[in-house]
Amino acid sequence: MTKRPRRGRPPKGAARLSRQAILDAALTVIDAHGVGAVSMRTVAGHMRVDAKSLYNHVDGKDDLLDAVAEHILAGIRLPTPTGSLEDDLRAIARAFRQAALAHPQAATLVLTRQLSSLTSLAPVEAVVSALRRAGYSPEEAVHLLRSFLAIAIGTLLREVNAGPTFGVSDLEGIARRRKVLEDSGLPGLVETAPYLARCDHREEFDFAVELIVGAVVARRRN
Repeated sequence: MTKRPRRGRPPKGAARLSRQAILDAALTVIDAHGVGAVSMRTVAGHMRVDAKSLYNHVDGKDDLLDAVAEHILAGIRLPTPTGSLEDDLRAIARAFRQAALAHPQAATLVLTRQLSSLTSLAPVEAVVSALRRAGYSPEEAVHLLRSFLAIAIGTLLREVNAGPTFGVSDLEGIARRRKVLEDSGLPGLVETAPYLARCDHREEFDFAVELIVGAVVARRRN
């Protein structure tokens, strides 16, 4: 005997449950409490649905975190190629930084997850294409790509407090840090204390990008 559909309203939350809604909820949890707070249970609790119902849309926590990272990467506005290797690499790096830091609490997902979707590969394609247009071989382009990403990702991880900076950005913190460095008695640290105690993340990122761009261009000339 064929069962008739149950009458009445669907279970609470069922009508709005979708993969995108789950991603949005996970990102809300991350923005408020950090990546460590994410679980299928906490996301379901935020949505006021049963945790088991999420598995109809995501395979589990790892799939959910990958999807959040890809969702953020989808926000990258990659620049139109100009034909200038230097300008193109700078613009790609800045677009990547802007997207990665759109949700600072989730930045480590973007910077550390091994993703393979077309969305996540778009920045890689942009860098490789710029290098190939500049005349580098496919093999050399890959080596340069990895160096470029190491610089950009490493600097951004430091910006979201996932790596040491040896300096801070607030005035009181800078003063305290400078005193510690000057009191260390280590000649190199004493001499550089006014600069080492302070860290402007945007300035540091731009410096790092200029460093790798300069190295890439110099290699082409050689």
